[in-house]
Amino acid sequence: QVQLVESGGGLVQAGGSLRLSCAASGSIFGLKAMGWYRQAPGKQRELVAVVTSGGSTNYLDSVKGRFTISRDNSKNTVYLQMNSLKPEDTAVYYCRANTNYAYYWGQGTQVTISS
Repeated sequence: QVQLVESGGGLVQAGGSLRLSCAASGSIFGLKAMGWYRQAPGKQRELVAVVTSGGSTNYLDSVKGRFTISRDNSKNTVYLQMNSLKPEDTAVYYCRANTNYAYYWGQGTQVTISS
């Protein structure tokens, strides 16, 4: 089992920044891709950004150039730096970690952007 603990959400004004963190613990040997998803009210959960164990990244088109995902393998932690935030970025953000056999979700952290 892998446990994921997220932090860093909150309420900010449009144009502001937030940094999310997700620390993995437990059976973390062999962690593969780690990523951030989000789910807004009434919408499906969507992939925001992902980083592989080798450092390759991929982003949702609407966040490219504003969000940066990074990973510290020594701390088993993944980060999401979010800049130039927009009201449409408002959602619950979830961390996800993949192993060879399963994937795991964090509990989610609320991000609210006021206009």
